[in-house]
Amino acid sequence: MHTVANLIGSEWRVATGPVEDIPNPATGQKIAELPHAGVAEIDAAVEAAVRAQRDWGETPAPDRAQVLFRFKQILERELESIAKVITAENGKTLQESRGDVRRGIDVVDFACGAPTGLQGPRLDQIARGIDMELTRFPVGVVAGITPFNFPVMIPLWMLAPALAAGNAFILKPSQRTPMSAVALVECAVEAGLPAGVVQLVHGAKDTVDRLLAHPDVDAISFVGSAPVAKYIYETSASHGKRSQALGGAKNHMIVMDDAEIEPTIDAVISSAFGMAGQRCLAGSVAVGVGKVGEVLARELADAAGELKVGPGDDASTQMGPVIRDERRKELADYIDQGIAGGARLVRDGRDLLGSDGFYLGPTVFDDVASDSHLWRDELFGPILSVATTDDLDAAIELMNASSFGNMASIFTTSGDHARRFKRHAEAGMIGVNIGIAAPMAPFPFSGWKGSFFGDLHTQGEDAWRFYTRTKVTTTRWFRHEVEERLR
Repeated sequence: MHTVANLIGSEWRVATGPVEDIPNPATGQKIAELPHAGVAEIDAAVEAAVRAQRDWGETPAPDRAQVLFRFKQILERELESIAKVITAENGKTLQESRGDVRRGIDVVDFACGAPTGLQGPRLDQIARGIDMELTRFPVGVVAGITPFNFPVMIPLWMLAPALAAGNAFILKPSQRTPMSAVALVECAVEAGLPAGVVQLVHGAKDTVDRLLAHPDVDAISFVGSAPVAKYIYETSASHGKRSQALGGAKNHMIVMDDAEIEPTIDAVISSAFGMAGQRCLAGSVAVGVGKVGEVLARELADAAGELKVGPGDDASTQMGPVIRDERRKELADYIDQGIAGGARLVRDGRDLLGSDGFYLGPTVFDDVASDSHLWRDELFGPILSVATTDDLDAAIELMNASSFGNMASIFTTSGDHARRFKRHAEAGMIGVNIGIAAPMAPFPFSGWKGSFFGDLHTQGEDAWRFYTRTKVTTTRWFRHEVEERLR
């Protein structure tokens, strides 16, 4: 039985707090124990990070980039072994776990460009005899609070640019997937990061609250549910910290009646049921516009029924389990509520409820009303709702009525439809004939509305801005006046 440890300073320590069991979602069997860190351990991690950051922040940016290059090489080498850890404790397929690591490596690759990315603007002769320049400095100690669904990619969204910018980083991963975080941090240590620059502390709300309140933690990065994101943002602000808090989603996929139906169905199914719907870019509402609305739910239900559900380490599996049994029960309750509320169940995934592991099959509802919990709440599971409208304007109005604004997609062969959608959809990430409109590392992950709290997003140029503080220096030299006096 594996006991998950924290990294405090340069020492791996087993915490002394409450112990939580870590099961394999595919079997329900316990695979590890996770003791939560206490206040003394968290404070020791912060103290070590503060000490280490002083020297790390003085390290030249090209030298920091070299450490990140080594980090990337180690992640490439360990990709398969890390993917197996993710599948064991998260449940998603090995292919999805490999993608998790791969997309994280992309961010490390981006962060290796720190010597260029951290450059500030300079203007010679902004006024007569005066020059001006902007210089970026590290924020200090940054804490990252990350979810279970991408236990490597999302920490790397934060860790890689934060380190490249000269900060020390404390990772508080999801208590549901702690072993992936350990594997990631081990790679960072092997890359040659000085002791204390990266710290790892495990736990739940008490751990988070201590990091939020600690006076030596300067910034907080968070990804999770909308209510917690709001709490993180408000609490960080009350303690004078900068924060970025990525929240939930209710991503709509509008299917026009001019869309190419077969690739559209494939894209919607992949978006809705990949990773068992447990991702913030999962499409959870499909809106059929015009005549396609008459057949959309049936086509989706037929395709969903063909997915093979099973353990993630089986190469033939197309959809794995959800993360915990209690989550599976909550999702089953949503299905019951949907039926009671008048939605039409066209594909029922509850036939897997009695199986070993935390399985819920892909589920499709038709005729979902906009006042129902199916439409309104972030379900974060393999449940797809289908609605219909007469025209694109009505579909956009339906979508924009949601309190979330993470991603939105349209499937169409019309450039006019796509352009109208891009201009009027109230979401930060837009897909055109794309089911999962995930920005690559050079672009920000830019949710809107209740999907994001803060000003600067993760990834891209926003990452450099978030993880640095700027100084603007105005310079004048009096050479001519001095020479005149000397004469």
